[in-house]
Amino acid sequence: MVKEIGVELQKLGDLGRQEIEVVWAELYGRAMALPSRREFVLALLAYRLQEKAYGGLSTSLRKRLRALGAELEIDPDADFLDVPRIRPGARLLREWQGETHKVTVVEEGFVYEGKRYKSLSEIARLITGTRWSGPRFFGLEKNSGRRERHAS
Repeated sequence: MVKEIGVELQKLGDLGRQEIEVVWAELYGRAMALPSRREFVLALLAYRLQEKAYGGLSTSLRKRLRALGAELEIDPDADFLDVPRIRPGARLLREWQGETHKVTVVEEGFVYEGKRYKSLSEIARLITGTRWSGPRFFGLEKNSGRRERHAS
């Protein structure tokens, strides 16, 4: 299936405008509403092909994206953290190489060893000396346990 999708994706680049409109109607079940830039339309078609082959977004992710979109409608300059919403004052603990590291969540980021950081990834990098996903390092991502057990 992966090979077939790869072939289909490659074919998209060779399509003319009329062929693109036909593929659009096949994949979306309706005609293209407005003429758009070719690159944008091809990206949407490529996404749709992959979505049909591998499945779409989960219901929870769709809800989260709708909520983020609504929040951006209200405040276009909103700053979103890549971590689950953690209330200011919460403390994150992580043992690394026999040492316990404590991080406090504050309004505008995190405090570690008396210094403020914008992201958990900055702190994880400081602790480990290598690039880490901060949310993963501190156990905030699902399925992060297996990788962390082997790393420390």
